Amino acid sequence: MRRYTPEEVRARLADLGEWFHNIELEGVPTAPDHFLHDYPNVKWKTFAHAVPADLTGKTVLDIGCNGGFYAIEMKRRGAERVVGLDTDERYLAQARFAAEVTGQEIEFRNLSVYDVAKLEERFDLVLFLGVLYHLRHPLLALDLIHDHVAGDLMILQSMQRGATATAPVRPDYDFWEKAQFDTPAWPKLHFIEQAYAGDWTNWWAPNAACTEAMLRSSGFEVLEHPEAEVFVCRRAERPTPDGAVYPARGEARA
Repeated sequence: MRRYTPEEVRARLADLGEWFHNIELEGVPTAPDHFLHDYPNVKWKTFAHAVPADLTGKTVLDIGCNGGFYAIEMKRRGAERVVGLDTDERYLAQARFAAEVTGQEIEFRNLSVYDVAKLEERFDLVLFLGVLYHLRHPLLALDLIHDHVAGDLMILQSMQRGATATAPVRPDYDFWEKAQFDTPAWPKLHFIEQAYAGDWTNWWAPNAACTEAMLRSSGFEVLEHPEAEVFVCRRAERPTPDGAVYPARGEARA
């Protein structure tokens, strides 16, 4: 393992561009002026206790790994193998550098959540943190994770807006019943047509009931809800036959 000096780290950080994950590398923070402060460490502290403390012999998939903060934490907990996915080459370069400086052997690949079938492998733990609301097809993403890579546990974190209340829903409603759609606890997925917080990739903002409902619909049992935006789940049977779809690719026509 090569040891970097703080000066070498600072120079490399400048070369790698702006960071979203704040990770301390040889005493040097990668994103000291983050608008969410020490992020994602401040978020991690709220649900770290819900992640198995000993991951010895386990495999972990980190979907949307960004700068590698969570992938590194999984290796620090003893995971035998960690794979991080992202579609942004800048983030992948940052993650590889952070893993190198911290001495963690992690595989990083340029793949999206829609590509997970290419891995041809199920993982003991899947991390799906801060990704769902950036996707135009969020339910498809959950279906693909369920069908192809989730072996046991999945931890999901999503930005949420709207009501925080949740309540049981009946298995079915009459066509003429409409009042439930206006109750705060009814699952709602708010669509963002243009941008939110200056980010055009913020497509959706589920309320709390919607996040749970989407997980159940995709075949995940919610085991724990350690933090407002975080759900610890276990892969189970999907309640309905419908799952992931695979559209045929045809030639685009003007």
